[in-house]
Amino acid sequence: MISVVIVEDRDMIRSGLEMLIDGTDGYQCVGAYRDCESMLESVVELDPDIILMDIDLPGISGIEGIKRVKKICPECIMLVLTVYEENEMIFEALCAGASGYLVKKTPPARLLEAIRDAYNGGAPMSSNIARKVVNFFQYSKPVIPDKSNDIFTTREREVLQRLVEGDSSKAIADALGVSVETVRFHFRNIYKKLHVHSKSEAVAKAIKKGLV
Repeated sequence: MISVVIVEDRDMIRSGLEMLIDGTDGYQCVGAYRDCESMLESVVELDPDIILMDIDLPGISGIEGIKRVKKICPECIMLVLTVYEENEMIFEALCAGASGYLVKKTPPARLLEAIRDAYNGGAPMSSNIARKVVNFFQYSKPVIPDKSNDIFTTREREVLQRLVEGDSSKAIADALGVSVETVRFHFRNIYKKLHVHSKSEAVAKAIKKGLV
């Protein structure tokens, strides 16, 4: 059972998400809040697997909320669900610790799939969002190749590339013909070399530094 918390200030959207999640086998909504302040008071006790977070919220913003959750519940997986598709907003969310970024027009079945994908170690993004991220850092800003790329082995670069593309640990393992534990071993080495602690931070830093 995947436990989910929703943070969304619009009552109709919040209720709809709650009904979708509670009405689907294998998913459970354990909390639904209209602001980050209320969620932060309960998140440790609820210990959800996934938090669906809007960005434009009253009081504490969604991006600031992500940062605060990661400090008190570092294992909690944060998924942004918002109307915003601006490049800077996407990158800010990833740098804050979000594991995925989806727009609110995402079909219900795809949203449920994204929640499960993130739960299984993936980094789901709407296809247009993923394209924006790559285009922004490849074309909107001049990228100076970082020498830290030289410290990666060939296999680590393959794993990092697939991680940026949003593949789950299992998908990477299947594609490379190795075990999931081997992929996790490569993750640990990549994190150490990039000085990060999560997949989303690795993706954000890899894109920012032009490593992929």
